[in-house]
Amino acid sequence: MKVVFMGTPDFALQALDSLYKEHELLCVYTQPPREAGRGHQLTKTPVHLWAEKHGIEVRTPKTLRNPEEQAKFAALNADVSVVAAYGLILPKPVLEAFPHGCINIHASLLPRWRGAAPIQRAIEAGDAESGVTVMQMAEGLDTGDMLMKGKVKIDEHTTGGSLHDALASLGAELIVKVLDNPDAIVPQRQDDSLACYAAKLDKAECLIDFNLPAEVLVRKIRAFNPYPAMFFERGGERFKVFEAKVADMHGAPGEVLEQNKRLVIACADKALEILIIQRQGKKTMPIADFLLGSGSGCRFTH
Repeated sequence: MKVVFMGTPDFALQALDSLYKEHELLCVYTQPPREAGRGHQLTKTPVHLWAEKHGIEVRTPKTLRNPEEQAKFAALNADVSVVAAYGLILPKPVLEAFPHGCINIHASLLPRWRGAAPIQRAIEAGDAESGVTVMQMAEGLDTGDMLMKGKVKIDEHTTGGSLHDALASLGAELIVKVLDNPDAIVPQRQDDSLACYAAKLDKAECLIDFNLPAEVLVRKIRAFNPYPAMFFERGGERFKVFEAKVADMHGAPGEVLEQNKRLVIACADKALEILIIQRQGKKTMPIADFLLGSGSGCRFTH
């Protein structure tokens, strides 16, 4: 099939690579380069860099709402557009430009977790599983008919990073299956009554609130690992936490219960034992190494 791909972050790369190998990739749409880092240098998206490396045309419109961009899109005369974490709203003329429309690779088991951050919200909520839904795009937010699903288990070791990688791989597998014989697939409507919204990640929610139960905080730490990462502050310094577990200890929320060979801080229910930490400006390390090394002078007083 003749394919136009629309995507932006690392999540989209495996699907993009699979489509490149199995189908005719006409063009890639991605977000425009943006300033990044301390030097504010313009940085191209992962999808942009992949396309340049493989000699594929790249388009980076700031919007697809104007008729001129819509006409340029339709003029590609593709069979289908495949979308994976693109980041722009697709208006009706774009959704209907090609015979098979726009097909989205969404990182959740729809209708659960429609929206921007389905990977992290599934872990944060304590879901037992996540997955990928390949769906026919409609004008609503992740409301289109479902074409194919695949599931991935979530356990006590699953992080936002590990689930991201598993779903990226699964999405690449499923989209190829869908495009191999799209006319044989019977679309399934979503049950809107079961829908929930995966709000965009906000760095403001990364500050650890010890007034929450330890179990809730452990899930949030796993969900936000590696990005944007949960943290707490002591003595004017910020300490990111990448792994923790529940400790059966009790005290006033925020009270440091132990900080010798391990670091345990009381929560609303039980306590948070921090296992992997990063002091501001330092490397990530196991808590034992931290307490013996760069953190040996830290006293995490309440």
